[in-house]
Amino acid sequence: MKKTRTRGAILFVTVVVVAFAAVAILIEVVGGSGTLSSSWTDAFEYHDKVGVVTLEGTIAKSDDTLKQLRKFRKKRSVKAIVIRINSPGGAVAPAQEIYREIEKVRKKKPVVASMETVAASAAYYIASNTDQIVCSQGTITGSIGVIMFLPDVQKVIERIGVSMSVIKAGKFKDIGSMFRSPSEEERSLLETFAADIHEQFINDVAQGRKGKITKDQLRAVADGRFFTGEKAKEIGLVDTMGNFYDAVAIAAKLGGIKEEPELIYPKKKWDSVLDLFTEAASAVLVKAVEQGRLTELLPAIR
Repeated sequence: MKKTRTRGAILFVTVVVVAFAAVAILIEVVGGSGTLSSSWTDAFEYHDKVGVVTLEGTIAKSDDTLKQLRKFRKKRSVKAIVIRINSPGGAVAPAQEIYREIEKVRKKKPVVASMETVAASAAYYIASNTDQIVCSQGTITGSIGVIMFLPDVQKVIERIGVSMSVIKAGKFKDIGSMFRSPSEEERSLLETFAADIHEQFINDVAQGRKGKITKDQLRAVADGRFFTGEKAKEIGLVDTMGNFYDAVAIAAKLGGIKEEPELIYPKKKWDSVLDLFTEAASAVLVKAVEQGRLTELLPAIR
């Protein structure tokens, strides 16, 4: 009876020690992002993987996509990345930021774009800097151009008897105001601005598609028009007809993966501290078993 109690007490103490060890590991390897560092999680991953980054809807910001790309770039088990795109486009600056990040990733591992229903304008801008672009015959793509909307509610305001006074320092400070029509000088300035962005668009796409379409060929179709995936391939805007898994197969081949790759998606943050603790504790035990060190962690169990 006494021996049983002793063993029980030792087992309890051992479990407590393991728990504290797991917490210590968490403190060491977990950053403020809520995920285990790639160097730690890579220790438990033995299969080559293809990372999948999803780009969905209007592109208004880049932060999440940049974080995902950086994470997969640093993760040793990820040998290639597929960017799954279903977007009509969006803002210029976020697209340029993602474009630049893809450029950094490609120095370490291949990146393949997989276009779904639509990948146009800013979304195509992003796709153009990948190693391969895969889409379906009916995918909507292209729309290489720049557009600005200037609402004019001046007549509506006049009808309801409201006037608008503007105090400004700087001739063009209220350019684009919805309370009046732009002057010819302002329109010219805005057109110059749009043309400058358009030229950046063309230059970056030409750089990304280098060797697949010349700048002159690109300029001839960079007038904002849309194309089907089939026509885009004929022009040189995309590379291959195929679905998402065809894109995965291409990425795996470019990444040197010989067997069917495992797909990995960005992890969500844990819903609670308990989820975080459970994952870390499991990782500790798995590692101990694989290294034959379980008896060191639980010396009292005989």
